[in-house]
Amino acid sequence: MAKLTFKSPFMSKVRMFGNHFKSKLLLKYTFSYILMFLIPLTIVTMFIYENAVTSLRSEIEQSNVNQLNQVKMTIDDRMNELQEIASKIAYDQHLTPYMVRHPYYGLEAISTLASYKANSGILEELFLYFHNDNIIYSYRGLSDLDVVFGKMYHYENWSKEDVLRDLNESKQPIIRPAENVTVNSRKEPLLTLLVPIKPNDPFPNGTVVYLMSESKLMGVMDTILNDFSGSSYIFSQDGEVLTSNNRGRSLPSEVLGTLSSLQPGIHSMELDGEKHSVVAVKSTYNNWTYVTTMPSYQFFSRVAHIQTLIFMVFCIVVLTGIIAAMVLAKRQYHPIRDLIEFAKLKSKDVDTSKTRNEWDWIKQTIHNYSTTIDTQEPFVRNQCLLLLFKHGKPDDPEIEHMIAGAGLEFPHGPGQYFSVILAWDDTQEGEDSRQVRHHMQEMLGEFELSDLNTYVYGVEFSPADQFALMVSMPAVDEANIQAEIEQIIEAIQVTVIDNFQIIPYIGVGTVYSDLAGINQSFIEAATAMENRMMGSSSHVTYFEHLSEITSSTAETFWIPKKSMLKLEQSLKQGNESVADQMIASIIDSIKDESLPNSLLRCICFDLLNSLLRTAAELGVNEVFTNISKYSTFETLGELENKLTSMTAHICQQVQHNTETEQPSLIDNIVTYVDLKFADYTLSLEHVALKYSVSISYLSRSFKEKMGCNFSQYIWHRRMDEVIRLLINTNAPLKEIIESVGYLDAPNFIRKFKKETGYTPGQYRKMYASDSDIPAEQDKE
Repeated sequence: MAKLTFKSPFMSKVRMFGNHFKSKLLLKYTFSYILMFLIPLTIVTMFIYENAVTSLRSEIEQSNVNQLNQVKMTIDDRMNELQEIASKIAYDQHLTPYMVRHPYYGLEAISTLASYKANSGILEELFLYFHNDNIIYSYRGLSDLDVVFGKMYHYENWSKEDVLRDLNESKQPIIRPAENVTVNSRKEPLLTLLVPIKPNDPFPNGTVVYLMSESKLMGVMDTILNDFSGSSYIFSQDGEVLTSNNRGRSLPSEVLGTLSSLQPGIHSMELDGEKHSVVAVKSTYNNWTYVTTMPSYQFFSRVAHIQTLIFMVFCIVVLTGIIAAMVLAKRQYHPIRDLIEFAKLKSKDVDTSKTRNEWDWIKQTIHNYSTTIDTQEPFVRNQCLLLLFKHGKPDDPEIEHMIAGAGLEFPHGPGQYFSVILAWDDTQEGEDSRQVRHHMQEMLGEFELSDLNTYVYGVEFSPADQFALMVSMPAVDEANIQAEIEQIIEAIQVTVIDNFQIIPYIGVGTVYSDLAGINQSFIEAATAMENRMMGSSSHVTYFEHLSEITSSTAETFWIPKKSMLKLEQSLKQGNESVADQMIASIIDSIKDESLPNSLLRCICFDLLNSLLRTAAELGVNEVFTNISKYSTFETLGELENKLTSMTAHICQQVQHNTETEQPSLIDNIVTYVDLKFADYTLSLEHVALKYSVSISYLSRSFKEKMGCNFSQYIWHRRMDEVIRLLINTNAPLKEIIESVGYLDAPNFIRKFKKETGYTPGQYRKMYASDSDIPAEQDKE
C-alpha cells in the first residue's frame, strides 16, 4: 500500500520565507527593523504616558480655535461681499433714482439688482430703498413699502414704523439679530442687514436691505466645524446674539452676556452647573464675537480614547515586534526584488550570482544604463537642432530647458549664433559613401574650435549630401564680426578637408544674438547654398555677399536680390513665419521709396511672380486657380495681405507633403495623448517635438481629426477622469485634481462649475449615490 504524504501549507510558506532570507540585504533590513522597534520603545512609552493627555488636549483645543478662526474669516468674507455689493449698487449708473423710476430703464435696473443678488450665496432677498420714498425695489420688481414689510415679510420685533425710521435715518450699517419672520404664511428665522448708500457718506440717500437665512449662515459655520458636537454662537459688537446653534439646553441671557464679553482664546467655564470648554475669537472686520461651547466630558472623551489606544498599541508592539519587523523587512525588500527582476527582463546578460549584495548590483546596473543614456544624447541634441532650424526658439519653458540641457546655448556669457550648410560633390558610391557620411555625422555632430572659443553642432537634414551646422560664438563688435566669421568658416573648411579629403560648398547665414533667430539664419544659409555660384567665392557663399540690385534714386529702385532669394528659400522650406517676415520687410522697403505708379506696379508684379514661380516649382498648383484674386489690388497693404495668404497656402502644402508620409501619425499622437493626458507638462509643443512635426501642422491636423483643438481635448479628457473619480472614489478633491495634471485647483473648480453648473463637491453628492462601489472601497 502506497504511503501518502501531505505538504503543510504553513511549512511551504515558512520554507519560501526562509529562501528570501538567503539575501544578506534582507537580513540587514530585518535586524534593523527589530532594533528600530525595541530600542526606542521603552523611551517612547515612558514619555507618551507622561505627555499624551497634555499634548492631545492642546492639539484638540487648538484645532477648535483654528476651525473657529476659519469660520470667522469665511463669514467676514461673506459680510465683506455684501458691503462691496452695496458699494457697487451705490455707484451703478443703472440703479440711480432716475433709472429705477423710469418706465423703460426700470426693467434694466431690476435685472441689474438680480445679478447683484446672484453674487452672494447666503442672501434670501435684496432690496434697494431711496429715502422718503414709498416704493422699495428688488430683483422681482418694485413694491409698496407697506406691502413688503407688512404682508410679504412680517417681523415679530420690528414694526413698520421702526422699519421706515431705520431705512430713512440709518447712517451706519445695522445688523438685526435672527428673528422669526412670517414669509408668505410661513415662519422663517432671518437676519437683516441695512447698509446706507453711499457707504461712509455722512448724508446717504438710500439703503440696501439684505435678508439672510439663519440656516444658511449657520450652515457655513457647521460645515467648517464639521464633527463639532457642542453649541455655537455669533454675537454682534453690542453683545446681541445674532444667531446660535444650541445642541443642548438654551443658556440664560446673563450667561450669554458673559460669553459675548469673553476675550479671544480658550476658556474653562461652568455653564448651567456643568463644566464646559469654551473657545472664543473676535473679528477685527466688524467686531463680531464667535463662540463655541462643549461639555468637558465630551471634549476629553477623545483624549481618553486615544490614550487607551496608544497603550494597547504599545502592548501589541512589545508582543509582536519581531514578527512585524520581519514582515516590514520583506515588504521593504520587495521593490528591490522587483527592480532586479525588471532589469533581468530588460537585460538578458544580467548575472546576479556573483554578488549577494543587491545594492552593489543595482549600482552597477544603473551605471550601465547611464552609459546607455549617454549614447542617446546626440539624438536629443539632433531633435533640438531640427526644432531650432525649423521654428526658432519656442516659447515653452520645458523645451527651453531641454535645449539648454543639450548644451546648445553659448556657455560663457553672451553669445551669437549663425547657421552654416555644407554640401559636396559625392564621388564615392555604395558602402564607402555610407561610411564617410557616418563618420562625418559623428565628427560634425559636436566639436569645438578651442582657438576661437567657438562651439559647432551639426545634423544631417533632408536634402542629400548636406549637413546643417549651428555655430555658437562669443559676442563681438559689429566691426569685427565678419572677420571672426571668416576665421570660423575657414577652420570648419580645414577640419572637413583634413578628415574626409572633401572640399565642401559652404553657405553661411547672418549672425543673430539669440537662438530665436537661428531659423532665420538657417533659411539664409540655405539661400546662400542654393545660389552659391553668385557668391564671392567658389566654395564659400555668404548670404550677406549675394549680389543685389541697389540704386541711390527712386527711379532705379528694385527689390534687393537677396531678399527675394531668402523669401523663395523660406517657401521651399515651408517656413511660414520667416516668409511672412520677409514679405513685410519687402513691402516696408517699397513704402519707404517715392516711386512712380508705373514702376511701383512692375515691382509689385515682380514680387507676385516670384511667389507664383516658387509655387510652380513646388507643385502647389492650387494657387493658380485663384490667380485673378491675387493679381488685383489697389494698395500695398492689400497686396501684403494677399501675398501672406498665398505663402500660408504654399507653406501648408509643403509641410503637408513632408509630414504626412505616415498616414497613422495623428492616430499615434491621439493614442499618446490619451496615455499622457494626466501629465501636467504635456503641451502641443512637447508633442510636436516628440513626433518631429511643426506646431501649426499638428494643431491643424489634430483639430481636423478630433473635431476640437489640442487644449480642449486635454481639458475634456481630464474632466471625464475627474468625474469618474468623483463618482467612484472618496479621494479628496485636491488629490483628484492634481492626479489628472491640473495644478491650479481653484481655476479648475471655476471651469468645472461653468461647464456642469455644479461645483465638484455638489456633483459628487448628486451622483455618488448611483455608484455601486461601497464607501469602504472608496477609502482604500
